[in-house]
Amino acid sequence: MTEYMSDDKVKVAILGGGSWGTTFANVVADAADLARKSGQEAAEVVLWARRATIVDAINEASENPDYLPGLMLNAELRATTDVNEALEGASVVVLAVPSQSLRANLADLKDVFPRNAVAVSLMKGVELGNLLRMSQVIGEVLELPEEQIAVVSGPNLAREIAERQPATAVVACPHEPTAVRLQSLFKSAYFRPYTSTDLVGVEIGGAMKNVIGLAVGVAEGMGFGDNTKASLITRGLAETTRLAVTLGADEHTLSGLAGMGDLVATCSSPLSRNRTFGEKLGAGKTLEQVVQETKQTAEGVKSSESILELGWANGVDMPITEAVVKMMHHDLSPARALAEFMSRSSKPERYGV
Repeated sequence: MTEYMSDDKVKVAILGGGSWGTTFANVVADAADLARKSGQEAAEVVLWARRATIVDAINEASENPDYLPGLMLNAELRATTDVNEALEGASVVVLAVPSQSLRANLADLKDVFPRNAVAVSLMKGVELGNLLRMSQVIGEVLELPEEQIAVVSGPNLAREIAERQPATAVVACPHEPTAVRLQSLFKSAYFRPYTSTDLVGVEIGGAMKNVIGLAVGVAEGMGFGDNTKASLITRGLAETTRLAVTLGADEHTLSGLAGMGDLVATCSSPLSRNRTFGEKLGAGKTLEQVVQETKQTAEGVKSSESILELGWANGVDMPITEAVVKMMHHDLSPARALAEFMSRSSKPERYGV
Protein backbone atom coordinates (compact mmCIF):
# COMPACT_ATOMS: atom_id res chain seq x y z
CA MET A 1 0.00 0.00 0.00
CA THR A 2 2.80 2.41 0.84
CA GLU A 3 4.28 1.80 -2.62
CA TYR A 4 1.01 2.79 -4.25
CA MET A 5 0.58 5.92 -2.18
CA SER A 6 4.03 7.14 -3.22
CA ASP A 7 4.65 9.27 -6.30
CA ASP A 8 6.45 6.49 -8.14
CA LYS A 9 5.29 5.52 -11.62
CA VAL A 10 1.87 3.94 -11.52
CA LYS A 11 0.63 1.08 -13.67
CA VAL A 12 -3.14 0.64 -13.99
CA ALA A 13 -4.43 -2.74 -15.13
CA ILE A 14 -8.07 -2.99 -16.24
CA LEU A 15 -9.48 -6.51 -16.28
CA GLY A 16 -12.42 -6.92 -18.64
CA GLY A 17 -12.66 -6.05 -22.33
CA GLY A 18 -16.40 -5.36 -22.50
CA SER A 19 -17.92 -1.96 -23.16
CA TRP A 20 -17.42 -0.44 -19.71
CA GLY A 21 -14.01 -2.02 -19.08
CA THR A 22 -12.73 -0.78 -22.44
CA THR A 23 -14.29 2.64 -21.96
CA PHE A 24 -12.79 3.05 -18.51
CA ALA A 25 -9.38 1.95 -19.76
CA ASN A 26 -9.68 4.66 -22.40
CA VAL A 27 -10.60 7.22 -19.72
CA VAL A 28 -7.48 6.35 -17.71
CA ALA A 29 -5.32 6.46 -20.86
CA ASP A 30 -6.74 9.89 -21.72
CA ALA A 31 -6.09 11.01 -18.13
CA ALA A 32 -2.51 9.81 -18.49
CA ASP A 33 -2.18 11.87 -21.67
CA LEU A 34 -3.42 14.94 -19.81
CA ALA A 35 -0.88 14.35 -17.04
CA ARG A 36 1.90 13.89 -19.57
CA LYS A 37 1.06 17.19 -21.31
CA SER A 38 1.13 18.92 -17.92
CA GLY A 39 4.61 17.62 -17.24
CA GLN A 40 3.41 15.15 -14.60
CA GLU A 41 4.17 11.44 -14.34
CA ALA A 42 1.72 9.55 -16.55
CA ALA A 43 0.31 6.16 -15.63
CA GLU A 44 0.90 3.11 -17.79
CA VAL A 45 -2.46 1.62 -18.78
CA VAL A 46 -3.00 -2.02 -19.78
CA LEU A 47 -6.33 -3.68 -20.61
CA TRP A 48 -6.77 -7.42 -20.23
CA ALA A 49 -9.39 -9.18 -22.37
CA ARG A 50 -10.05 -12.87 -22.94
CA ARG A 51 -10.61 -12.69 -26.69
CA ALA A 52 -7.57 -12.28 -28.92
CA THR A 53 -9.68 -10.59 -31.61
CA ILE A 54 -10.50 -7.74 -29.22
CA VAL A 55 -6.90 -7.42 -28.05
CA ASP A 56 -5.59 -7.37 -31.61
CA ALA A 57 -8.12 -4.74 -32.67
CA ILE A 58 -7.20 -2.47 -29.76
CA ASN A 59 -3.45 -2.84 -30.33
CA GLU A 60 -3.56 -2.57 -34.12
CA ALA A 61 -6.48 -0.22 -34.80
CA SER A 62 -7.25 1.45 -31.41
CA GLU A 63 -10.81 0.13 -31.56
CA ASN A 64 -13.02 -2.44 -29.84
CA PRO A 65 -15.38 -3.33 -32.72
CA ASP A 66 -17.35 -5.88 -30.71
CA TYR A 67 -18.47 -3.48 -27.95
CA LEU A 68 -17.70 0.07 -29.13
CA PRO A 69 -17.83 -0.07 -32.93
CA GLY A 70 -16.75 3.05 -34.75
CA LEU A 71 -15.10 4.73 -31.77
CA MET A 72 -11.37 5.46 -31.68
CA LEU A 73 -9.53 4.66 -28.46
CA ASN A 74 -6.41 6.31 -27.09
CA ALA A 75 -3.45 5.21 -29.19
CA GLU A 76 -1.38 4.63 -26.04
CA LEU A 77 -3.85 2.07 -24.64
CA ARG A 78 -2.30 -1.38 -24.76
CA ALA A 79 -4.22 -4.67 -24.48
CA THR A 80 -3.21 -8.25 -23.73
CA THR A 81 -4.75 -11.70 -23.33
CA ASP A 82 -2.09 -12.57 -20.72
CA VAL A 83 -3.46 -11.69 -17.29
CA ASN A 84 -0.03 -12.18 -15.70
CA GLU A 85 1.41 -9.57 -18.05
CA ALA A 86 -1.41 -7.16 -17.22
CA LEU A 87 -0.99 -7.58 -13.47
CA GLU A 88 2.79 -7.57 -13.28
CA GLY A 89 3.88 -4.42 -11.48
CA ALA A 90 0.34 -3.01 -11.31
CA SER A 91 -0.37 -0.67 -8.43
CA VAL A 92 -4.05 -0.26 -9.37
CA VAL A 93 -6.20 -3.14 -10.64
CA VAL A 94 -9.61 -2.20 -12.02
CA LEU A 95 -12.16 -5.03 -12.15
CA ALA A 96 -14.81 -4.86 -14.87
CA VAL A 97 -16.36 -8.32 -15.10
CA PRO A 98 -20.01 -9.39 -14.60
CA SER A 99 -20.83 -9.18 -10.90
CA GLN A 100 -22.05 -12.77 -10.55
CA SER A 101 -18.80 -14.13 -12.02
CA LEU A 102 -16.52 -11.95 -9.89
CA ARG A 103 -15.74 -14.60 -7.26
CA ALA A 104 -14.69 -17.18 -9.85
CA ASN A 105 -12.53 -14.64 -11.66
CA LEU A 106 -10.84 -13.54 -8.45
CA ALA A 107 -10.14 -17.13 -7.41
CA ASP A 108 -8.16 -17.54 -10.64
CA LEU A 109 -6.25 -14.31 -9.96
CA LYS A 110 -5.52 -14.67 -6.26
CA ASP A 111 -2.01 -16.09 -6.62
CA VAL A 112 -0.88 -13.45 -9.13
CA PHE A 113 -2.68 -10.38 -7.77
CA PRO A 114 -0.09 -7.77 -6.67
CA ARG A 115 -0.32 -7.67 -2.89
CA ASN A 116 0.19 -3.89 -2.62
CA ALA A 117 -2.23 -2.99 -5.40
CA VAL A 118 -5.52 -1.20 -4.84
CA ALA A 119 -8.47 -3.14 -6.26
CA VAL A 120 -11.08 -0.91 -7.92
CA SER A 121 -14.55 -2.28 -8.65
CA LEU A 122 -16.61 -1.06 -11.60
CA MET A 123 -19.29 -3.67 -10.94
CA LYS A 124 -22.82 -3.02 -9.72
CA GLY A 125 -24.53 -5.93 -8.04
CA VAL A 126 -24.98 -8.08 -4.95
CA GLU A 127 -23.65 -11.63 -5.01
CA LEU A 128 -26.23 -14.40 -5.19
CA GLY A 129 -26.20 -16.75 -2.21
CA ASN A 130 -23.75 -14.82 -0.03
CA LEU A 131 -25.55 -11.45 -0.40
CA LEU A 132 -22.21 -9.63 -0.47
CA ARG A 133 -21.44 -6.35 -2.17
CA MET A 134 -18.68 -6.50 -4.76
CA SER A 135 -16.13 -4.84 -2.48
CA GLN A 136 -16.86 -7.48 0.15
CA VAL A 137 -16.30 -10.27 -2.38
CA ILE A 138 -12.98 -8.68 -3.37
CA GLY A 139 -11.87 -8.37 0.24
CA GLU A 140 -12.89 -11.92 1.09
CA VAL A 141 -11.31 -13.69 -1.90
CA LEU A 142 -8.15 -11.60 -2.24
CA GLU A 143 -7.81 -11.09 1.54
CA LEU A 144 -7.40 -7.34 1.16
CA PRO A 145 -8.11 -4.75 3.87
CA GLU A 146 -10.95 -2.32 3.13
CA GLU A 147 -8.56 0.62 2.67
CA GLN A 148 -7.11 -1.24 -0.33
CA ILE A 149 -10.50 -1.55 -2.07
CA ALA A 150 -12.32 1.20 -3.96
CA VAL A 151 -15.42 1.55 -6.12
CA VAL A 152 -16.20 3.79 -9.10
CA SER A 153 -19.88 4.46 -9.72
CA GLY A 154 -22.19 7.10 -11.12
CA PRO A 155 -24.18 8.04 -14.24
CA ASN A 156 -21.73 6.28 -16.55
CA LEU A 157 -23.28 5.01 -19.78
CA ALA A 158 -20.29 3.51 -21.54
CA ARG A 159 -21.04 4.60 -25.10
CA GLU A 160 -21.38 8.27 -24.20
CA ILE A 161 -18.14 8.28 -22.20
CA ALA A 162 -16.35 6.42 -24.98
CA GLU A 163 -17.49 9.26 -27.26
CA ARG A 164 -15.78 11.57 -24.74
CA GLN A 165 -18.98 13.32 -23.70
CA PRO A 166 -18.72 15.12 -20.32
CA ALA A 167 -19.45 12.80 -17.40
CA THR A 168 -18.96 12.54 -13.64
CA ALA A 169 -18.55 9.69 -11.17
CA VAL A 170 -17.74 8.93 -7.54
CA VAL A 171 -14.55 7.22 -6.41
CA ALA A 172 -15.31 5.68 -3.03
CA CYS A 173 -12.80 4.21 -0.58
CA PRO A 174 -12.91 4.12 3.24
CA HIS A 175 -9.31 5.41 3.16
CA GLU A 176 -9.75 8.96 1.85
CA PRO A 177 -6.13 9.48 0.65
CA THR A 178 -6.54 6.45 -1.61
CA ALA A 179 -9.77 7.86 -3.05
CA VAL A 180 -8.02 11.19 -3.71
CA ARG A 181 -5.06 9.46 -5.40
CA LEU A 182 -7.39 7.44 -7.63
CA GLN A 183 -9.35 10.58 -8.42
CA SER A 184 -6.20 12.16 -9.86
CA LEU A 185 -5.44 9.05 -11.94
CA PHE A 186 -8.94 8.88 -13.42
CA LYS A 187 -9.60 12.59 -14.09
CA SER A 188 -9.55 13.51 -17.78
CA ALA A 189 -10.75 16.48 -19.80
CA TYR A 190 -14.26 14.98 -20.02
CA PHE A 191 -14.44 12.63 -17.01
CA ARG A 192 -14.65 14.31 -13.59
CA PRO A 193 -14.57 12.00 -10.53
CA TYR A 194 -15.54 13.10 -7.03
CA THR A 195 -14.46 11.29 -3.85
CA SER A 196 -16.36 9.60 -1.04
CA THR A 197 -15.61 7.36 1.91
CA ASP A 198 -19.13 5.85 1.87
CA LEU A 199 -18.43 2.55 0.13
CA VAL A 200 -21.77 1.05 1.24
CA GLY A 201 -23.92 3.87 -0.08
CA VAL A 202 -22.11 4.07 -3.41
CA GLU A 203 -22.34 0.30 -3.99
CA ILE A 204 -25.99 -0.06 -2.98
CA GLY A 205 -26.92 2.89 -5.20
CA GLY A 206 -25.16 1.24 -8.14
CA ALA A 207 -26.73 -2.16 -7.57
CA MET A 208 -30.27 -0.90 -6.98
CA LYS A 209 -30.41 1.40 -9.99
CA ASN A 210 -30.27 -1.66 -12.27
CA VAL A 211 -33.36 -3.11 -10.62
CA ILE A 212 -35.30 0.14 -10.77
CA GLY A 213 -34.14 0.56 -14.38
CA LEU A 214 -35.79 -2.76 -15.22
CA ALA A 215 -39.05 -1.58 -13.63
CA VAL A 216 -39.01 1.72 -15.50
CA GLY A 217 -38.26 -0.12 -18.74
CA VAL A 218 -41.26 -2.37 -18.18
CA ALA A 219 -43.47 0.70 -17.67
CA GLU A 220 -42.11 2.21 -20.90
CA GLY A 221 -42.77 -1.01 -22.78
CA MET A 222 -46.34 -1.08 -21.48
CA GLY A 223 -46.91 2.38 -22.95
CA PHE A 224 -47.10 4.38 -19.73
CA GLY A 225 -46.03 8.01 -19.64
CA ASP A 226 -43.75 10.24 -17.63
CA ASN A 227 -45.88 10.31 -14.47
CA THR A 228 -45.55 6.56 -14.07
CA LYS A 229 -41.82 6.56 -14.79
CA ALA A 230 -41.15 9.51 -12.49
CA SER A 231 -43.06 7.75 -9.73
CA LEU A 232 -41.01 4.58 -10.13
CA ILE A 233 -37.74 6.52 -10.15
CA THR A 234 -38.66 8.49 -7.04
CA ARG A 235 -40.03 5.55 -5.08
CA GLY A 236 -37.09 3.50 -6.32
CA LEU A 237 -34.74 6.05 -4.81
CA ALA A 238 -36.66 5.84 -1.52
CA GLU A 239 -36.33 2.05 -1.60
CA THR A 240 -32.62 2.33 -2.34
CA THR A 241 -32.11 4.79 0.50
CA ARG A 242 -33.95 2.58 3.00
CA LEU A 243 -31.70 -0.36 2.19
CA ALA A 244 -28.47 1.63 2.09
CA VAL A 245 -29.09 3.46 5.38
CA THR A 246 -30.05 0.23 7.11
CA LEU A 247 -26.70 -1.22 6.00
CA GLY A 248 -24.83 1.78 7.43
CA ALA A 249 -24.65 4.25 4.53
CA ASP A 250 -25.00 8.02 4.67
CA GLU A 251 -28.39 8.84 3.17
CA HIS A 252 -26.94 11.92 1.45
CA THR A 253 -24.86 9.62 -0.76
CA LEU A 254 -28.06 8.41 -2.39
CA SER A 255 -29.05 11.92 -3.45
CA GLY A 256 -25.71 12.28 -5.25
CA LEU A 257 -24.07 10.91 -8.37
CA ALA A 258 -23.93 7.27 -7.25
CA GLY A 259 -27.58 7.36 -6.20
CA MET A 260 -29.95 9.72 -7.99
CA GLY A 261 -27.47 10.50 -10.77
CA ASP A 262 -26.94 6.89 -11.77
CA LEU A 263 -30.62 6.11 -11.33
CA VAL A 264 -31.74 8.90 -13.67
CA ALA A 265 -29.24 7.90 -16.36
CA THR A 266 -30.20 4.23 -16.21
CA CYS A 267 -33.93 4.86 -16.19
CA SER A 268 -33.89 7.51 -18.92
CA SER A 269 -31.50 6.28 -21.58
CA PRO A 270 -32.04 3.72 -24.33
CA LEU A 271 -28.32 2.95 -23.91
CA SER A 272 -29.12 1.37 -20.54
CA ARG A 273 -29.13 -2.42 -20.81
CA ASN A 274 -31.49 -2.84 -17.87
CA ARG A 275 -34.03 -0.27 -19.07
CA THR A 276 -33.96 -1.76 -22.58
CA PHE A 277 -34.37 -5.28 -21.18
CA GLY A 278 -37.41 -4.19 -19.15
CA GLU A 279 -38.89 -2.33 -22.08
CA LYS A 280 -38.90 -5.46 -24.23
CA LEU A 281 -40.52 -7.42 -21.41
CA GLY A 282 -43.18 -4.76 -20.93
CA ALA A 283 -43.92 -4.80 -24.65
CA GLY A 284 -45.02 -8.42 -24.37
CA LYS A 285 -41.94 -10.51 -25.10
CA THR A 286 -41.18 -13.48 -22.87
CA LEU A 287 -38.18 -13.48 -20.58
CA GLU A 288 -36.56 -16.18 -22.73
CA GLN A 289 -37.01 -14.08 -25.88
CA VAL A 290 -35.48 -11.00 -24.27
CA VAL A 291 -32.52 -12.98 -22.90
CA GLN A 292 -31.82 -14.39 -26.38
CA GLU A 293 -31.95 -10.91 -27.93
CA THR A 294 -29.73 -9.29 -25.29
CA LYS A 295 -26.05 -9.66 -26.15
CA GLN A 296 -24.66 -7.93 -23.06
CA THR A 297 -25.34 -8.51 -19.39
CA ALA A 298 -28.30 -6.77 -17.76
CA GLU A 299 -27.01 -7.01 -14.19
CA GLY A 300 -30.34 -6.29 -12.55
CA VAL A 301 -31.94 -9.50 -13.81
CA LYS A 302 -29.80 -11.73 -11.61
CA SER A 303 -28.92 -9.25 -8.88
CA SER A 304 -32.58 -8.43 -8.19
CA GLU A 305 -32.91 -11.73 -6.34
CA SER A 306 -29.91 -11.19 -4.09
CA ILE A 307 -30.84 -7.56 -3.46
CA LEU A 308 -34.35 -8.58 -2.39
CA GLU A 309 -32.93 -11.24 -0.08
CA LEU A 310 -30.52 -8.69 1.38
CA GLY A 311 -33.40 -6.32 2.03
CA TRP A 312 -35.56 -8.97 3.64
CA ALA A 313 -32.65 -10.17 5.78
CA ASN A 314 -32.38 -6.64 7.16
CA GLY A 315 -36.10 -5.99 7.55
CA VAL A 316 -36.32 -3.48 4.67
CA ASP A 317 -39.52 -3.06 2.66
CA MET A 318 -38.61 -3.50 -1.06
CA PRO A 319 -41.86 -3.46 -3.10
CA ILE A 320 -40.39 -2.47 -6.49
CA THR A 321 -37.55 -4.95 -6.18
CA GLU A 322 -40.02 -7.64 -5.17
CA ALA A 323 -42.15 -6.91 -8.25
CA VAL A 324 -39.09 -7.09 -10.51
CA VAL A 325 -38.03 -10.42 -9.00
CA LYS A 326 -41.50 -11.84 -9.56
CA MET A 327 -41.48 -10.68 -13.20
CA MET A 328 -37.96 -11.92 -13.90
CA HIS A 329 -38.00 -15.19 -12.00
CA HIS A 330 -41.58 -16.19 -11.08
CA ASP A 331 -43.58 -15.59 -14.28
CA LEU A 332 -45.60 -12.67 -12.91
CA SER A 333 -46.98 -10.63 -15.79
CA PRO A 334 -46.11 -6.91 -15.90
CA ALA A 335 -49.81 -6.01 -15.68
CA ARG A 336 -50.26 -8.11 -12.55
CA ALA A 337 -47.06 -6.72 -11.00
CA LEU A 338 -48.38 -3.19 -11.52
CA ALA A 339 -51.74 -4.08 -9.98
CA GLU A 340 -50.06 -5.57 -6.90
CA PHE A 341 -47.83 -2.52 -6.46
CA MET A 342 -50.69 -0.02 -6.78
CA SER A 343 -52.89 -1.95 -4.31
CA ARG A 344 -50.35 -1.85 -1.47
CA SER A 345 -51.50 -0.34 1.82
CA SER A 346 -51.26 3.45 2.15
CA LYS A 347 -48.14 4.90 3.80
CA PRO A 348 -46.51 8.25 4.47
CA GLU A 349 -44.08 9.25 1.73
CA ARG A 350 -41.06 8.94 4.03
CA TYR A 351 -40.93 5.74 6.03
CA GLY A 352 -38.44 3.08 7.01
CA VAL A 353 -35.38 5.38 7.16
